[in-house]
Amino acid sequence: MASFKEYRDDYERIWESLQIRPEKAEAARKLAQRIAAGKPRYQEVEARTGVPWWFIGLCHYRESSLDFETYLGNGQPLDRRTTIVPRGRGPFAGPNAFADGAVDALRLEGLVGVSDWSAARVLYRLEGFNGYGYHGKGVNSPYLWGGSTAYGPPGARGGKFVRDHVFDPNVVDTQLGTAVILKALLDLDPTIQIDGRSAGRSAGPHPAEIDPTREPDDELADSTLWVQQALNRLGAAPRLVEDGRNGRRTMAAVAQFQAQRGLDDTGIADARTVAAIQEALRPAADTGVLARIEALERQVARGTAAPAQPAPVQPMIVTPATVAPSVDLAARLEEPLQALRQQIDALRRQFDGARLTAGPPLPGTAPQPVPGAGLGPVNGALGQTIGHLLNGKKSALGIIGAVATQILAQVPATTGLGQVLAQLTPAFGLSPYTMPIFLGLTAWGALGKLEKWTAAAAKSAPQRAPQPAP
Repeated sequence: MASFKEYRDDYERIWESLQIRPEKAEAARKLAQRIAAGKPRYQEVEARTGVPWWFIGLCHYRESSLDFETYLGNGQPLDRRTTIVPRGRGPFAGPNAFADGAVDALRLEGLVGVSDWSAARVLYRLEGFNGYGYHGKGVNSPYLWGGSTAYGPPGARGGKFVRDHVFDPNVVDTQLGTAVILKALLDLDPTIQIDGRSAGRSAGPHPAEIDPTREPDDELADSTLWVQQALNRLGAAPRLVEDGRNGRRTMAAVAQFQAQRGLDDTGIADARTVAAIQEALRPAADTGVLARIEALERQVARGTAAPAQPAPVQPMIVTPATVAPSVDLAARLEEPLQALRQQIDALRRQFDGARLTAGPPLPGTAPQPVPGAGLGPVNGALGQTIGHLLNGKKSALGIIGAVATQILAQVPATTGLGQVLAQLTPAFGLSPYTMPIFLGLTAWGALGKLEKWTAAAAKSAPQRAPQPAP
């Protein structure tokens, strides 16, 4: 995944030394003038989103060629629904059509409400509109640095992605980069500030161990990464680059999945799409978990310590993102289940000393309660009413609850369900509280079964005739 922390220092270093090539200076100045001329309209969007007007202008240049009749997200006309990703946006009409469309496009990028507009963050976000593939080629992206001494000969390496995933090191992009235009824009409007500092200054180097503050677009990147990983597991063709960037290819893959599932093929991973992706990933996980529960129920009922074979499952994730890796749930359950088996063994040994000589019930069966008979000390510990209510159900409830707790513990905190769970208890996933309860309930159920077996054995033992007094 493209990491801001990894790229931050390089962005600031290049920005500090950035020089526009003399032959590109006039073109950069003219583009900066056109962006400055649209400042009032960009400020309308800034007032509604918090995104600086000049950043909106730079995006407008690259995505829509500064045409105010087009949608900021892909350059299509505002007065009709978009037909390329992101599909189905609009139409936007009226005097605020451009602003309405721009707000929509910026929201899809996760930029509404972000607070960090430092030089490195600005450059990271601008490059993100086109993708971070140039970092892997050792080339400064022309999307940022085109027309400067930081890109292309003489003095720097050239190269260009001439189409998706096809990089030609001998091609030099002639289009001006957004960082170059921003540099020219500073000369026209010195009031532009980047995070409280003049846009010509950076924050300086950062210690590697200091993590940058997470922003809303970081959360979106985590969710997008999960979507990319999930679609790849479902056989996306061509396979997606798992970089957390919600680019054209990712949106196209989402749209293809939506069309296959009968959803609106917008290319946006909304709640319905995420639910459909989960449903597509779920069968193998559910089958494994149910098989595990059934095996454990049989195991506890028999009172044996033979472990069932773990079944690999997938994490249950509700939203994008985050991004949760595959987890072998059965393997993670082994430790608490082993402790449970040890408790059952200890209880069995405790009752073995009091067991009468008659043989035990058949394996896998429990003695039938005598109609109208009272509960024993174990099952009647909470009274006859609750005891009868839970009689014969404690082991199953305990096992199912323990497995459900482990499944819920896999839900990412950034998802909708994760946030709900986080509100229920300070310990996310409930496991610090519910797991001991469910394990205890299971052990209590096993103890109750052993009590029943002992009672049945006592009743079935032959009674010795009383001896006459001497």
